[in-house]
Amino acid sequence: MNFDAAQLRYNEAGLVPVVAQDHRSGEVLMLAWMNRGAVERTLASGRVTYWSRSRQAYWVKGETSGHVQKLVELRVDCDADALLVLVEQEGPACHTNRRSCFYSAVQGGEVVEIMAPMA
Repeated sequence: MNFDAAQLRYNEAGLVPVVAQDHRSGEVLMLAWMNRGAVERTLASGRVTYWSRSRQAYWVKGETSGHVQKLVELRVDCDADALLVLVEQEGPACHTNRRSCFYSAVQGGEVVEIMAPMA
């Protein structure tokens, strides 16, 4: 069966949530959004491309920072309304210079930073 990005179930804004995960370690790196064009660009280029809701523009991960995400595999969930991208991450994934955007945890009712910025 051939994949067609039009078959995904996008929300009312035309977006689908995307979880980025390191393909080797399984570490969850970040959550972002794609529209149909971003899905198609990602598959065509092999460079993960998201849709920036704040800028209303395509965002090729690492285009300005150099912290590139190379697509290893794109997975579609059972309802076709969320994506998982397995990536080869170069450098930090988070704009805070951390490996993952999930660098805080709630422990004992307090928010605790569990991951320091990369050197």
